[in-house]
Amino acid sequence: FGFRLPSALDNRPQTFEEFRQITGQTLYVSATPAEFEMSRSTVVAEQLIRPTGLLDPEITLRPTKNQVEDLIGEIRLATAAGERVLVTTLTKRLSEDLTAYLREAKIRVEYLHSDIDAIERVEILRNLRLGNFDVLIGINLLREGLDLPEVALVAILDADKEGFLRSETSLIQTSGRAARHEKGRVIFYADRQTESIKRTMATVAHRREKQIAYNLEHGITPRSVKRGVQASLHSYDGTGESAEPVVAETVDDVAAVIAELEDEMQEAAGRLEFERAAVMRDQINALKSGDYKRGAKAAAYPANKKRRRG
Repeated sequence: FGFRLPSALDNRPQTFEEFRQITGQTLYVSATPAEFEMSRSTVVAEQLIRPTGLLDPEITLRPTKNQVEDLIGEIRLATAAGERVLVTTLTKRLSEDLTAYLREAKIRVEYLHSDIDAIERVEILRNLRLGNFDVLIGINLLREGLDLPEVALVAILDADKEGFLRSETSLIQTSGRAARHEKGRVIFYADRQTESIKRTMATVAHRREKQIAYNLEHGITPRSVKRGVQASLHSYDGTGESAEPVVAETVDDVAAVIAELEDEMQEAAGRLEFERAAVMRDQINALKSGDYKRGAKAAAYPANKKRRRG
């Protein structure tokens, strides 16, 4: 142990069991509590009612045969009504290939996955809300924390492929992306009902029953969430021209970007790309301080894009 003091021999984060031993009474707060939380809770309070009266989106099961052709038909119906669509696949390659296929069908579509820079991801989501394209294809990044009121249809391909991306929690979280639209709906493309699908549909049916009863009792008509589109988070557009100052709509938006920028800054420093890391540091500091205009004057960092166009 070198010259470390005896008191520092076991200098490490606590294990989960050690943490549990000192927590005592615990309040678990989650939109999708798992078996761990439920099995340790003596009282469960459900928060199912939204101020807008919106219901959890209804889930429809469809066979996987010809799922892409069926999806294209649903996309055309949704886009004709001015709605946006989210589609989830199982792999990055599949998301890119499906994007290329839909473009050949004259559908305005983009894809989103972890190879895309954090700020560019925010820009893609912003363009979806603005209507610059209609369909966004992703994998795991479309699960939770996205506030996209314009999205009315969520389609989950190969929903019966049991695993992390098609677990009960993932299915509920992904389905929830359509819960901010009064015409929100979800399609599971599956040839069989896995346990995760059964539990997800049971959970959604339970929530809808409570929500419908509450709306009827209080005379509430569901209405879609209305929220402005935030300004671009790009400090520069990559051409040397100054773009709009960085403006955040919500604290959650900024926090998510900061977290991802910090990860990318550490990775850049690890690769000895100190200039890129320094610019990211300036971006982070500007976002943390709220001084977005200062962030807009920082030099544009070299893009680390790995996207392939179809």
